[in-house]
Amino acid sequence: MGSALYEKGRTVHNKRIDGPFRRFKWAVMAITLLIYYATPWIRWDRGPYAPDQAVLVDLANRRFYMFDIEIWPHEFYFVAGLLIMAGIGLFLVTSAVGRAWCGYACPQTVWTDLFQHVDRFFDGDRNARARLDRAPWDAAKTARRLAKWSVYLGIAFWTGGAWIMYFADAPTLTYDFWHGTANPVAYATVAILTGTTFWLGGFMREQVCVYMCPWPRIQTAMLDEKSLIVTYKDWRGEQRGSLKKAAKHPDAYGDCIDCQLCVAVCPTGIDIRDGQQIGCITCGLCIDACDRVMKEVGRPRGLIDYATLEQCEAEAAGAPPTPAWKALLRPRTLVYLGVWSAIGAGLLFALGTRTHTGLTVAPDRNPPFMLLKDGSVRNAYTLRLRNMEARPRAMDLALEGLPPGAVLWTEAVSLENAAPLQRVTVPANATKVMRAYVMLPSGMRAHDFAFRLTSRDEQHETARVAATFAMPGEQ
Repeated sequence: MGSALYEKGRTVHNKRIDGPFRRFKWAVMAITLLIYYATPWIRWDRGPYAPDQAVLVDLANRRFYMFDIEIWPHEFYFVAGLLIMAGIGLFLVTSAVGRAWCGYACPQTVWTDLFQHVDRFFDGDRNARARLDRAPWDAAKTARRLAKWSVYLGIAFWTGGAWIMYFADAPTLTYDFWHGTANPVAYATVAILTGTTFWLGGFMREQVCVYMCPWPRIQTAMLDEKSLIVTYKDWRGEQRGSLKKAAKHPDAYGDCIDCQLCVAVCPTGIDIRDGQQIGCITCGLCIDACDRVMKEVGRPRGLIDYATLEQCEAEAAGAPPTPAWKALLRPRTLVYLGVWSAIGAGLLFALGTRTHTGLTVAPDRNPPFMLLKDGSVRNAYTLRLRNMEARPRAMDLALEGLPPGAVLWTEAVSLENAAPLQRVTVPANATKVMRAYVMLPSGMRAHDFAFRLTSRDEQHETARVAATFAMPGEQ
C-alpha cells in the first residue's frame, strides 16, 4: 500500500567517453544537424518560372521541390511511397542492428546529445555536474545556469526557425521574420518548436525515450534471437569483483571489475549488465567504455558488445566469437531489404517515366447537351490542362474518335474559328482551367471519343483522356 506508483525521476549525468561508437555518434550528429540547418539555404536554378530553393514545401502553390524533382498534388503517391520506405527502413534497421535508429539518428537523440555537450561546456563532466546540482543556489550557480539555459534557448530558437524555412523562400522569410511582417503562422510555429526543443532536449531527455515514445515498444516486439543488440556477456563477466579480489582468487571472479563506467557513460542511465531494457537505445557508448577498461587491465575486449542472443549462447558454450556482420545476412533482413529496394525501384521508375503534361475532363451534367436550331448537338466540358515544366508551353488540343465535321472551340475562341484542333498556351508550372465546346453536325451520331493534348516542344508529350458525347434520346 505504501509503494510508489511511479519511479521517482532522476537526473542522468553521463560521463564523456571516447571510442569508435562515440566518434560515430559525433559524425552522425554533425551530418544530420548540418543537413537540417543548411538545406533551406541551398539554391537550385530551375529557371525564371520556379523557385530557386533546393528543397521547398510550397503549400501555397501545392508543390514539393527537391533539387530536380518537383512533386504535384496528384503525385502524392511519391510521398506515400517515401513514407512506406521510411517505415520499412526502420523495420530493416531494427531487424539488423536493434535500436540503432534510436541510438544515433533519432531527432530526440541528436538534440539531447547536443544539449549534453552544452552541459559539459558550462558545468564540466559527470562528477562536476552532479556536485553543481547538489550545491545551493548562490550567485555563481544562478549565473552559470542562466548562461547555459540561454544557449539552450538559442539552439531551440534556431531549430524552430530552420523548420519554417522549408515552407517558404529562406532569405525572404528571414527578412520578413525579423522585420515583423511574416505570416503569424511562422511566429507561432517557431514559438512552439522553440518551447518543445528547449524542454524535450534540455530537460526531459531520456524520459522521452523511456516513457513518451511508442517506438521502443514497437521495436521490442520486432527483435528476435537473431537481432544484433548491445549485450553484456554475463558468462564471461560474472562473478564481478575488483582487480585486487581477482588477483587473490582468480578462479572465483570474471572479467567485469565492477568499475561502473558502463553505467556512467550511458545517456539514459541504465546498467546494461542487468540485461535488455527499454531504456537501452543501442548507442554503443558502454562498449567504448568497457573496451577501454578491458584494454587497461589486460583482458580481451568485447565483454559488452554487439551480438545476437544466438551468438551469445554459442559463445557461452565454448564456440569462438562470430563477426557481427554475419548476423545481417539472414532471410528476415534480406526480405525487408528486398521489399524496401523494390518500392524504391518502383518510385524511381515512376519518376523517370512520368510525363510533364496532364489533362482532366469533366463534362457538363446539367444540361448534358444543347440541341441547336440547325439540328447540330453541342456538348460542354471543363478541361484542366497541366504543364509541369518550368516554362510556358504551346500545346495542341484535338478530338479523336468523332466523325468528320465535329469541331472544337474554347471560351477564348469564337465559334467561327472552331476546328478539330485548337492551339493553347499553358503557363509554366500551372494548371490552366478552360471551358471547351464540342459540336457534332446534324444527322451525325457519336458516343465515345477522346481529347488529346500534345505538347509542341521537343518532348512531344501526349495526354489522352476518354470522354462521352451526349446525344438526344439517350438515357
